[in-house]
Amino acid sequence: MIKFLDLYKINNRFQDEFRLKFKEFLESGHYILGHQVETFEQRFAHYCGTKYCIGTSNGLDALILVFSAYLELGVLKKGDEVLVPANTFIASVIAIEKSGLKPVLVEPDVNTYNISYLEIKKQATPNTKAILVVHLYGCIADMEPISAFAKKNDLIVIEDAAQAHGAVNTLDLKAGNLADAAAFSFYPSKNLGALGDAGAITTNNEDLKNVIIKLRNYGASKKYVFDLIGNNNRLDEIQAAFLNIKLNYLDADNDTRREIASYYLSNINNRRVKLPYYNYSKGHVFYAFVIQVDNREAFTNYLHENNVETLIHYPIAPHKQDAFKHLSIKSFPITEAMQHKIVSLPISPVMAQSDIEKVVRVVNQFK
Repeated sequence: MIKFLDLYKINNRFQDEFRLKFKEFLESGHYILGHQVETFEQRFAHYCGTKYCIGTSNGLDALILVFSAYLELGVLKKGDEVLVPANTFIASVIAIEKSGLKPVLVEPDVNTYNISYLEIKKQATPNTKAILVVHLYGCIADMEPISAFAKKNDLIVIEDAAQAHGAVNTLDLKAGNLADAAAFSFYPSKNLGALGDAGAITTNNEDLKNVIIKLRNYGASKKYVFDLIGNNNRLDEIQAAFLNIKLNYLDADNDTRREIASYYLSNINNRRVKLPYYNYSKGHVFYAFVIQVDNREAFTNYLHENNVETLIHYPIAPHKQDAFKHLSIKSFPITEAMQHKIVSLPISPVMAQSDIEKVVRVVNQFK
């Protein structure tokens, strides 16, 4: 069976380094917000090209912390509208609601799957105060017109960069440095994945950074001195240690993902399969290689029978979930059509060439 994602094989490459780093961590006697977190924050900020990085417990908490900090600073207020892609993972919408803000779903571009600038213009109202842009599947969104629109209308722009570690735009700026702030997830399946839950926020805004640092640690400005009502949203020291190792390999792994995607795009030839958009730039890191097929159940069953695992990112749109019934008062035909057709093919930096070729062969033989 060709696994959709072999996390053991991905991480087994680093087992010797992990063991050494764990020994260093264990012997340090400092297990919360220590040297490893501080080092990772500095390195990841430098990697993204931002002034600041704040490690967090996971990607959802990172998003909530960003919104909460803007509320503390008075830049946002409860009930403000936040535009967000209708086809995103549910965490993007949860973060908005958990912060006391109002999510307004926006249809994606049919080619890139990312939030549509034209739809942003249509959906924006005087109550709109922020845009949450998701670089879905690892493809950087069309930030230039979005940022210009936001600047003209005095809106905050936040990146949900949970799937886009290392993606680079045409101005040679990385995901995480394309907006007022960005939230990352280091869930194990991500291009830069921890060995458990982990996340981070990047920003160039010092005031925002200072508030987030307090909020992630109970609201403390120093030990036992609490300026705000915060939470425990800290990045684990041991996960930071592992991330410090894996960050060294991120660009090479992303290059491998792009090479596999290019092979798929050049060799998959089946009129029943719609291939993803790719302009062969570094703006896509292929967290997922997402195709569309009309008869998805038959297609996925066929691949499984031929020992190829697939995944669906994501089979049920947020407004179709029971948790967000109140968002289903509107129809989102592009999102709803996609959710019944999308399928993710195996792609990872440890795939054997023979497996890549087999995926192509099996997909091409589907009838």
